[in-house]
Amino acid sequence: MAIIACLGWGSLVWDPRTLPIQRKWFCDGPFVHVDFLRKSNDGRVTLALDPSAAPVRSLWAIMDATDAAAAVVALRDREGILVKYEKEHVGVWTGGSSPVLIPNLAAWAQAYGIEGIVWANLPRKFDDLKVAATADQIVAYLRGLTGRLRDDAERYVRRAPAQIDTPYRRAIEATLGWTPLTTEIK
Repeated sequence: MAIIACLGWGSLVWDPRTLPIQRKWFCDGPFVHVDFLRKSNDGRVTLALDPSAAPVRSLWAIMDATDAAAAVVALRDREGILVKYEKEHVGVWTGGSSPVLIPNLAAWAQAYGIEGIVWANLPRKFDDLKVAATADQIVAYLRGLTGRLRDDAERYVRRAPAQIDTPYRRAIEATLGWTPLTTEIK
């Protein structure tokens, strides 16, 4: 049976829900270009892959999936991605060259004997901007949140694994004091 892995850097790590992973997340995944660049439909600012982002080391878990196609469906379902957006919003690698935003994926996978990899490939999004929002724009948006919306946004930022140390995260920490929570990775 093929070894299939899932990459994570955000809520998949602390809240896998129904994602069929084996036991735990490992902290030595490939470097990914990711930052807090996506304003989700629920108002949180979440991590998204983007060419403007600096590389950070991702996390990974082995999946209980028989093949990459099953892993794609499981991740799509966990992320609430509509089937019509699956090819666009769920990344999958089953050999060949590395994707641009995960430049050493192929070599990393070979070193671990991994034959297939999936990841959330949701794009940056912030209002109607066609370019990435600046760190100042993200911080100003987060500062303006109140009530449950603010609580949920803060929880997401603080629960992101500490190794996802990005320029935007440092700006959020410096301004809002939303430092990483020290919780064990599941």
